[in-house]
Amino acid sequence: MIEARHLRVLRAVASTGSFSAAGRELGCTQPAVSQQMKALEASVGTPLLVRTGREMRLTQAGEALVRHASGILAGLTAAEEEVAAIAGLRAGRVRLVSFPSGSSTLVPTALAALRAAHPGTRVYLEEAEPPKSVQLLREGDCDVALAFRYEGAANVEEWDDLVVRPLLSDRLVALVPERHRLARTADGGSVAIGELAREPWIAGCPRCRGQLVEVCEGAGFTPRIDFATDDYPAVVGLVGAGLGVAVLPQLAVESVRPRGVRTVTLDPEVRREIVALTLPDLAQVPAVAATLDELARAASGQAGVR
Repeated sequence: MIEARHLRVLRAVASTGSFSAAGRELGCTQPAVSQQMKALEASVGTPLLVRTGREMRLTQAGEALVRHASGILAGLTAAEEEVAAIAGLRAGRVRLVSFPSGSSTLVPTALAALRAAHPGTRVYLEEAEPPKSVQLLREGDCDVALAFRYEGAANVEEWDDLVVRPLLSDRLVALVPERHRLARTADGGSVAIGELAREPWIAGCPRCRGQLVEVCEGAGFTPRIDFATDDYPAVVGLVGAGLGVAVLPQLAVESVRPRGVRTVTLDPEVRREIVALTLPDLAQVPAVAATLDELARAASGQAGVR
């Protein structure tokens, strides 16, 4: 095993011509230089220097090693500087995966703050719903996953192997057309989801759709889903046109400009837990830790959700 410190000593000996001069250049004693040269020769298994009286010259192996030493040491110096920059948040990369309503609400605030504090850190954003986003994290295709799971839902996804940073509790609300018979309860009242049993429904993403069916069946009915779309503005538009009702997370409502609809509080309350996930080793990386911190700050400032 060739050590960098031994290469530095060899290069100094080659450039100065003696152990004592190399020691002065390196700030160590002549015996220390001699000892390190012996260790290097033992490591490579062949003599590197020929000592003739007071003169010293390199063997062929010594010349080859010195020729490579400059490039090796320059590469190590560059690597040390790059690692130091990453550790000091002067550089770095974070691959973030988020679900759409998180991408339009929490993520912009968090990334703007991260860029202002650490302009050398680059964040790459990709969108995916859980459990796909969590799978990407476990497979090494991202560093941080913004995810959610519904409280009390069947088959709750386990995150025991991950670092979980809780962000906020996102309440589900019902969306009804602004002229709907229940629109008046938007002024502070709440409705039981069973009161919407006979309505046509517009369903959201697959996980939200599954949660909707589970909640409705718990209330004693199966929703008649006329339309299904992953696009939240489309859900709001369909409700606003009077084509049905919907249940969306409050964060999703915050991410669009609801026109022609009223939001109604559901009773009993249904919430989803929103978290930032990473792997235990990645949690120690400064850029990842800073991203988690900024996501938490963005979540704490999210009005009307927690």
